[in-house]
Amino acid sequence: MNQISHRDSFRQPVFGADMRRQFDACYPEQAQLFDHDLRSHALLTLEALAQLGEALPQASVEYNPGDLPVGIRPEDVPDNGMAIGDTIRMIDQSASWAVLKNIEQVPEYEALLLSLLAEIRPILEDKTGQMLKPQGFVFVSSPGAVTPYHFDPEHNILLQLRGEKWMTTFPAGDARFAADEIHEGYHTGGHRNLVWQDDFAAEGTRHHLTPGKAIFVPVMAPHHVQNGPEPSISLSITWRSDWSFEEADARAFNGWLRKRGVTPKAPGRFPARSRAKALAWRVLRKISGQRQ
Repeated sequence: MNQISHRDSFRQPVFGADMRRQFDACYPEQAQLFDHDLRSHALLTLEALAQLGEALPQASVEYNPGDLPVGIRPEDVPDNGMAIGDTIRMIDQSASWAVLKNIEQVPEYEALLLSLLAEIRPILEDKTGQMLKPQGFVFVSSPGAVTPYHFDPEHNILLQLRGEKWMTTFPAGDARFAADEIHEGYHTGGHRNLVWQDDFAAEGTRHHLTPGKAIFVPVMAPHHVQNGPEPSISLSITWRSDWSFEEADARAFNGWLRKRGVTPKAPGRFPARSRAKALAWRVLRKISGQRQ
């Protein structure tokens, strides 16, 4: 693995003044495109990422064929028949999609992640409190690859580094695009992929990502991604907040109530808080010995 110090990795800010103003205006609930200046980095070449994929634990690597429908069920996703290193090294011809999860497990990548987050930390902490659980993910995609319709529990900025892609986002917390029962199931161990309906397409917002562009995606905002005609590399920097953990725990508690015949009210979106339900779920989880 290339050895790059924190000091040498970032001599200039990656997020400029305009980006920070835009981020301040949209965070934490509005998807937004930005410019960034992370044009190249020795830790983000294909070979470096192939080595990272081979070094990470198996649970931190996910990859599959890239020619998938937007709404495929998790259990229907096939294997691509290749090792992760070969999948990434041959991404221009492997017809695959790969994600390297929790890259902060490797010290050099942790420094990369924390350097980026440090540039926006004052803005995000002013809105949603302490930045918690910083995590990084790298996506490597073949031409035309699809990331199916899904949502994620983190606050997320995706930086496009190579190639182009189109991300279509939908409003977070709108039960039309992800029913309350799906949220509840996800927060009690379900999959992140969602049920797609073709009539959703007209209501999504399509964002074009090219090198030098980034997008902020709100917590649990449904989205899907279509890669362009060239191989793509994207870096996702994510974090959690007390608010996001409360929303997750409130959803889990609602699932517990629903199984007992109650139809609970969905948690409000930011700045609404869900302290009572979150605390109730945490108490239940502690009593039952469940892990977060």
